Amino acid sequence: MELVMAADELKTVVNRLRRAQGQIAGIIRMIEEGRDCEEVVTQLAAASRALDRAGFAIIATGLQQCLAEPESPGVPDREEMRARLEKLFLSLA
Repeated sequence: MELVMAADELKTVVNRLRRAQGQIAGIIRMIEEGRDCEEVVTQLAAASRALDRAGFAIIATGLQQCLAEPESPGVPDREEMRARLEKLFLSLA
């Protein structure tokens, strides 16, 4: 399944991933500095949420495309596509 995202959707996902990237860099620094465990775990949770939101946005875009496109030769049928999207969704849950 090829994913095509509109410019605004792409920008949102990339921004979330960049935010998570910055949070992860901060977490590494915190660990290297010997910061409090609770602070580190709080930041890990925030980075995890940012990654999850980016993943869910990508899956939602795929689902939207799947439902909008009519079935055609060479494209998985709706049931197969639904199963693939469900598997992706559950991988983030």
